[in-house]
Order: sequence, then structure tokens, then C-alpha cells
Amino acid sequence: MALRRQARLQVTATDGTVTRKHRPDYRLVLFMGLLVLVGLVVLFAVSPYQIHRINEGGGSIDQSHFMLKQLLYLGVGVAAFALATFLPMEFWKKSANKLILGALGLCLILALLGSAQIAPAMCFNGACRWFDLGFTSFQPAEFLKFGVLVFSAVFLSRRIAKGTVNDLNETLIPLGIVLGIATIFVVGLQKDMGTGITMIGTVATMLIVAGLNLRMMALAGAVGLAIGAVFILFSPHRLERVMTFANASTDASGYHIEMAKIAIGSGGIFGRGLSGGVQAFGYLPEALNDSIFAVLGEIFGFGGLLVILGLFAALLRRIIMMTDRLDDPMMKLLAAGVFGWIATHVVINIGAMTGIFPLTGVTLPFLSFGGTSLLFMMASLGIVYHISRFTNHGPQQTERSTNETSRSGRRLRRTRHAGPGRHQ
Repeated sequence: MALRRQARLQVTATDGTVTRKHRPDYRLVLFMGLLVLVGLVVLFAVSPYQIHRINEGGGSIDQSHFMLKQLLYLGVGVAAFALATFLPMEFWKKSANKLILGALGLCLILALLGSAQIAPAMCFNGACRWFDLGFTSFQPAEFLKFGVLVFSAVFLSRRIAKGTVNDLNETLIPLGIVLGIATIFVVGLQKDMGTGITMIGTVATMLIVAGLNLRMMALAGAVGLAIGAVFILFSPHRLERVMTFANASTDASGYHIEMAKIAIGSGGIFGRGLSGGVQAFGYLPEALNDSIFAVLGEIFGFGGLLVILGLFAALLRRIIMMTDRLDDPMMKLLAAGVFGWIATHVVINIGAMTGIFPLTGVTLPFLSFGGTSLLFMMASLGIVYHISRFTNHGPQQTERSTNETSRSGRRLRRTRHAGPGRHQ
């Protein structure tokens, strides 16, 4: 029993390095919690008017509709986070293929049901991206992001062990095929360019951390850009968005981005306050979802946006620093993938709202209204939180800790090394 307990409290990297389980990085929870709290406050302030507009248009929903749904989503997300913090790496290794196949299967079912206009597929503006579950909806593309994250981490960690990361046939082509199929499902069938970009950003981050050389990275980037150009050129609504962005149009096609810029600009330095906004209460499309950054700018002003950006920067910094203190390749790649996932969402959403990028419909993590995105993003952070228990502190600190007493080591929660054990 003692040996089994010791095995559960340590992880063995592929190079034989053994790292003892220690205290996790609680700051991950702190930064995530603060962002979620800001999102709830803004939702509480803005949602009543959104409900009023829906009811004026013939709808009939309660004033607390959005708030209660978001609290439900948050509860499920917290449960997913908690579960992910306890699941060992061996579980994700065994489940990687099942996750991505299951996600692709759901996307295919959605596409078939959507094309035939059969419930529970939900279609809006020609895009079928959701399953209508009655009490809520489910977006399989978010599940696919999670599946791509776990599958790519497992796949690349095995290539690192074999020393074939830079092998075109062993690594780039197989991974490219899987990512290409996933991209076709979400970009081609679901007309969701934002999800495709996010998956590419996630995998690209993992490839960099895995040690892909510049020549291979340039090749992969060129292929990715070419595929993206094809998707844009053969899709009228995407081409229209790009042309609107390029021409800085102020007509109906550029209405969304103009309203977003007005909202951010009207917030000034300190904002209009929770009840003083104008754009968020009638003019700005998707105020609770894709346009939440513009709403935040109007309510909290430039100073408030700096604080929110600071929270994202702090969260991302904790994650990326973790990759330098992990010995196990799969853990390192998972942390890097989550970093790429969140960073891509933040950059694209903010870039679209400020006119730097064309609109793509990407949510702002932990702040935008919605359940599926929050669920899988919190689950991914739960994995990172679990991984943070197995970081080391670098050669200098490790060497110094060996000259200190075991009592001081426990107090500082430094990594302790043990003999060989099974993977956690």
C-alpha cells in the first residue's frame, strides 16, 4: 500500500526523471475566478436590456434568464475543472483517440442533421453549430478543440520520445491530416472560421514547444495559410468580412465593428459605469458574447480594460512559465496547448473588436456568455492545475534545496525527488 501511495504522488518523465507531487499553483484559480466574476457582474448589468429587446420582438423569457443560465454553465464548468484536477495523465493518454473521434463524430452528426433540418440540430444564419438540448445548447466544435488539444499532446509526446518531431512523414503529415479533417468539419461544415483558427493556434504552440525546427514550421505555416485562403475565397460571407475589414467600411457591412469601436471609445479612461452604457444597451450586436470586450470598454473604460488584460496576462504567464518547469513532455505540451488556446481566443477577440482583425465570432474566455466554451476551457485549466503539482524549480533551486533540511523544503513546497515509480 505504501508503494502504491508513493507511485500516486510522483511522476516519471520519459528521461527517467522523477518529480514528487507538491502544492498546485493556486494563482491559476485566482486569475480564472476573477475573470469569471467580472463576466458575471457585466452580465448582471447588461442582460436585462437584452431580455427586454427579445421580449419586445415577440419572445417571452424571464428577467433572470441569462444570469441563471450562466450560473448553471459556471456550475458545470467548475465540476469539469474539479474532475480534471484529479484525473491522472494516464487517463488522458488512454482517452486521446476516443476524445477526438467522439468529437469528430458529433460534428458529423450535427452536419448531417443540420443539412436535413432535423432536430436537435440548431441553425442560425446558415450555420449549424449547436445541438438543442431543450434546457440548453451544446456546441461540438468546443469539444473538438479539447479533443485536438489532448490528442496532439499525446501524439507529439510520443514523437519526442522517438526523436522524430521534425520528421515530415512521422509527425507533420499525420498530425496535419487530423488537424485538416477537424478544420474541414468546423470551418467547412459549420462555417466556424474562429474555431479553426483556434485549433491551429493551439497545435502551433505545441509544435514550437515540442522543438519543431524553423524550416518545418515555415512549411506548416505556408500550408495553413493556403488552406485558410481557400476557405475564405470560396465562402462569400468570409470574403465579405475580409473586404469590409480591408476597406474600413462604415456601411451596413461594417456596422458591427463601428459600434464596437464607439463603445470602447465612449468609455474613456474610467468608463460609464454598469448602468451608464449606451452601445451595450441597444446598438452593439452580440453584446453578451463576441462583443463583450467592447461592452467592458464602455462600462469600465481604458483603465478597466488594462486591469482585465492584466488578469489574462497573469494567467497566461503562469501557464507558459510552467512549461519551462516540467520534465514530462506530455505535461509540457498540454500546458503549452492550453496557453495557445486561451491566447488565441484573447488576441483574436480583442483584435476583432478594435479593428485589427476581421470579425470571426471568437468568444473572450471566461467573460463571454455561453456554456460549452466555458465548460471545456475550465476543464483544460483543470488539467493545467493538475500538472502544476509536478513542476520542478530549476537546477539552481533544486541544488540549493538539497542542502537544506527536509523541514524547510516542506514549508517552501519545493519539488522533492524520489525513486522510480509509475506514471501519474
